[in-house]
Amino acid sequence: MQYYHNFIYINMNVLFDIFQAVKRHNLTKMWFTKIIDEREKNLDDRAYRNIQELETYAENTQSALLYLTLEMLGVRDIHADHAASHIGKAHGIVTCLRATPYHSARRKVVLPMDICMLHGVSQEDFIRGKQEKNVRDVIYDIASQAHIHLEHARSFRKKVPAKAYPAFYCTVALDAYLYNIRKVDFNIFHPSLQKRSTLLPLYLYIRSWKKTY
Repeated sequence: MQYYHNFIYINMNVLFDIFQAVKRHNLTKMWFTKIIDEREKNLDDRAYRNIQELETYAENTQSALLYLTLEMLGVRDIHADHAASHIGKAHGIVTCLRATPYHSARRKVVLPMDICMLHGVSQEDFIRGKQEKNVRDVIYDIASQAHIHLEHARSFRKKVPAKAYPAFYCTVALDAYLYNIRKVDFNIFHPSLQKRSTLLPLYLYIRSWKKTY
């Protein structure tokens, strides 16, 4: 009973904080609705039918969070929004990749089925932790899509207001993961990919010092 009361108390505080943030920064409620609706549709963690479905999920969750962050920073700019859209999609794809060992250990695979089928890889291959070339090719294709989105986001860099950059510093972690997975030849189950990087704070400082994302 005490746990239930604490749960209600914490959630009421969260709701109050969100309400205050919406009021103070005049945040667009539509983005909150998109996040909630998309999460409700994906509570069962089923596999995405294709990469586009994964990107749609990422757009309605990760990108929506970035749009809200931009609004809190006082940035309402079409170029910043375009960058946020691509960074959010890259973030969603990388999150899907990072979660693969966790899901596989629980006999779940959420990676896009179209790419798995293209390389003749079954869900059971991931559940068994196989590391054959065709399995790594699936990971390569998905990781490449995240990289493409980051490149698209950076193509707007000269047009994005500088005060929007802090919203995009999550690219530091995304770049680090994509670099590390490339180092292990796209072996999604390599132990090094599950370790925290002690250098991320330094990379973040350098990125902010250079005033870029």
